[in-house]
Amino acid sequence: MRKLGMLTLLAVFASSTLWAAPPVRKFDDPGAPPFTVLKEGQNPPLDANDNFVIGPKYAAAPERKRIEGVPQGKVEQFEINSKETKLFNPGIARKEFGKVDPKNPKTLLVETHPIDYKRKITVYIPAQHPAGQEAPFQIIHDGPGGKPSAELLHIFDNLIAQKRIPPIVVIWVANGGGDAQGHERGKEYDNMNGDYAEYIETEVLPRVEKNYQIKLSKDPDHRAVMGNSSGGSAALIMAWFRTDLYHRVLTTSGTFVNQAWPFDPKYPDGAWGFHETLIPNSPKKPLRIFLSVGDADLLNPNAMRDEMHDWVEANNRMAKVLKAKGYDYQYLFCRGAGHGVGNAQAQFMPHALEWVWKGYVPK
Repeated sequence: MRKLGMLTLLAVFASSTLWAAPPVRKFDDPGAPPFTVLKEGQNPPLDANDNFVIGPKYAAAPERKRIEGVPQGKVEQFEINSKETKLFNPGIARKEFGKVDPKNPKTLLVETHPIDYKRKITVYIPAQHPAGQEAPFQIIHDGPGGKPSAELLHIFDNLIAQKRIPPIVVIWVANGGGDAQGHERGKEYDNMNGDYAEYIETEVLPRVEKNYQIKLSKDPDHRAVMGNSSGGSAALIMAWFRTDLYHRVLTTSGTFVNQAWPFDPKYPDGAWGFHETLIPNSPKKPLRIFLSVGDADLLNPNAMRDEMHDWVEANNRMAKVLKAKGYDYQYLFCRGAGHGVGNAQAQFMPHALEWVWKGYVPK
């Protein structure tokens, strides 16, 4: 059996069922969108809106290493106690994985209990940030318990110094704990509403500004949000429901599947609804969206059999509807990669950040 990702293992243990490793899908499988296959080690053009195949061998990006003479940003951290917030207070958790609702196979019956929790906030402030000026910024979901990886910090330092992205403040926001239906992380990330965007706007950003004497931009074109797995779907959910706050979205292995809980009849398919109904049936929004998925990404890692839990199919469908609506988007199908596409990220992350911030116009 292939090594499963952490989120898959959580689902495996929670449901007391051992699932087989996800199958390897091909970029030219029936129903997949058309792709351009790139040479190994190559990233797509920065001016392209389309679908690309990369891998299965990856070349580590040189931007991941510290470059002599490049100014280094500083990293700060603080915690938010749920008892001190108005939103998502208290949190929720479950003891057992839910059971499929016999009246509605699209949702689970889950017993939860309230919890208090602490959320770590990590802030990167670039050396080039002009004191007193509004700063463009990027939110990253699932913020680390410790410090961000040195490689990612080097990427920000190097891209900013090379003027490939603006001097952004980067804010990692830890989740509230657990995963999926019945846990705080699932409540924050998988539900189809603007609640978590409002939480960050009213609970996180004012504390960042106060703690570090910086002013964060209110311009949605000067704001990006990024995430992996359910953090990826959360990134798009924030921008979709609060387009007044965010225009730039970066996802890896985005969970554009049916993970929302509790059931909401307005969005009966959860994030699967993005490609099923919402994007096709809505006017085009001013969003710039980067997608990526692994050829061995997740497939139905829990008890539901709703045909809405295939991460590869979900991302393929996202690419098709985004292209049909004329969105600025770029989609990478990563061969030889599992959930989270970590090996592929080592190559494409600097490119993805540069692509997402392309077109930024400073005030």
